[in-house]
Amino acid sequence: MNQILVTEKLYITPELKKKKKMYKVNFILSILVIIVLAVIYFFTEYNRNQAEAFSQEILEGAGTEDTTTIKADNEVLILALDSYEDKTVSTVEETNYSVETTSSGKYEAPNGKTYNKVGEINIPSINVNYPILSETSDALLKVSVCKFWGGEPNEVGNLCIAGHNYRNKKFFSKVINLKEGDIIEIKDLKERTLQYEVYTTYTVDPNDVSCTSQITNGEKRVTLITCTNDSKQRVIVQAREKKL
Repeated sequence: MNQILVTEKLYITPELKKKKKMYKVNFILSILVIIVLAVIYFFTEYNRNQAEAFSQEILEGAGTEDTTTIKADNEVLILALDSYEDKTVSTVEETNYSVETTSSGKYEAPNGKTYNKVGEINIPSINVNYPILSETSDALLKVSVCKFWGGEPNEVGNLCIAGHNYRNKKFFSKVINLKEGDIIEIKDLKERTLQYEVYTTYTVDPNDVSCTSQITNGEKRVTLITCTNDSKQRVIVQAREKKL
């Protein structure tokens, strides 16, 4: 019996005790790392979901301050809808005129920041519907998709729109699934909606900006720009106005 105890005591050496202690420490550290990573992941997803909700607020809330353009005898009068007087209207009504209503595209958030949109993008095949913010920056790309280059929506030229690929079905994450023939709808601030048909998709190096060329031979085109899933390259989707 004493021999068994001595043997067992000799078997649990100081080196083995040290290894067991290190194993416990490493195990605890691994658990802590997993918890930290999980917290970061859920916090990031929370922020992205908040951004998604906020972009939809802009989509629904922007453009409440409409402007009316009244054209009469080659003279253009810009009137705020809530500011012109009956006298002004009656004077214009005596001539031939047309009225064109244009949304301001401005949205003032509860935090006091103002966001400007130039239009809206809707891609039915991948369930994408976002406001197009008027310029591109790191901060704005976290809010919605942004105009990266080009002229105004639904005008001759190449409207380039950039958006994040978060690999979570939000923003431009599903743009990589678009294929030739898919439809992209662009709504401008004049409430016009045009359909664009995808004619090419490809990937390029991040420094290659040839897709932003404005030489369109008089066509109206749209270019969507996002990252590949590994963020090493850029996905380019180009569409031209669909002829009815």
